[in-house]
Amino acid sequence: MKFDLAISYTWIYDIEFTQLVEKMFQENGLSTFVINRKNIDEITDYVRNDKLRFGFYIDRASDEDENFLELARLLTNSNCRIINEYHKVDPAVDKSRVQEKLINAGLKIPKTIIIPPLDKVENISIGEEDLQQIGIPFIIKPAYYSGGGEGVIKNATSVEDINLARKTLRDDSYLVQQKIYPITRKGSKAWFRVLWFFGKIIPLLWDDETLLYSEIDAKNIFPEVIPQIEIAMQKINAVAGLDYFSSEFALDKNDELFLIDYVNDQCDMRLKSLHVDGVPDKIVKLFISEMINFVKHNQK
Repeated sequence: MKFDLAISYTWIYDIEFTQLVEKMFQENGLSTFVINRKNIDEITDYVRNDKLRFGFYIDRASDEDENFLELARLLTNSNCRIINEYHKVDPAVDKSRVQEKLINAGLKIPKTIIIPPLDKVENISIGEEDLQQIGIPFIIKPAYYSGGGEGVIKNATSVEDINLARKTLRDDSYLVQQKIYPITRKGSKAWFRVLWFFGKIIPLLWDDETLLYSEIDAKNIFPEVIPQIEIAMQKINAVAGLDYFSSEFALDKNDELFLIDYVNDQCDMRLKSLHVDGVPDKIVKLFISEMINFVKHNQK
């Protein structure tokens, strides 16, 4: 038996998104199959024995639960098209690995010092003079494990702060980064969370402090910035090569547009109608519509 799309999840807040995917896909004549912790072993066995096949697979589980890794391996070695192909994800989302490629592509990023993992290098050669060049306070963020802002310190001031942060994720590199202060216009910060959906670019206003999306169209407040963002996202996509991802930008008082958060592959798809800090519903539906088009145009 073959289904057009399989979607897996572990996060409880992905249930609503998954249900909407099923609804919209089925309305468009496409079959879906949901995989979660309750049926992962059974489905893995079915796929292993060629009793179940999928045309496309969107995996929102294996990065959180190793029980989904065998299914990921099996589907990678089949004719299934993985949405965000696995071999492209790690090089794209690891900030310590992708940063130089983005700079070479012409992206402007804040002043940054990359700190190696504590497990590999115990003592770091960074002093107060280095921090003065970065600017105080500064940002400390994990290079890889920083989804949803996890592990990010926004107002660090010392080498001691860096050493303490490194103990949290000993196997991850860290970025010590200049803090960018966005301008405000008509009550809206010039901070953008930009979504790449299968070639479509969606710039959204987002507040890095409240973590809330604005319902105001970014084009209405910062029309001159949108073309810059679109060019930047094309450059990021040329480096990352993912089907969907998000990036963050900020415009400072000198009208310089900085790439703040490089590439995030697992976009939060909670609906704003159900979660105050969720994504506007129309954007989630747009993502699913673009995924439907992608599946239809790439079916074998």
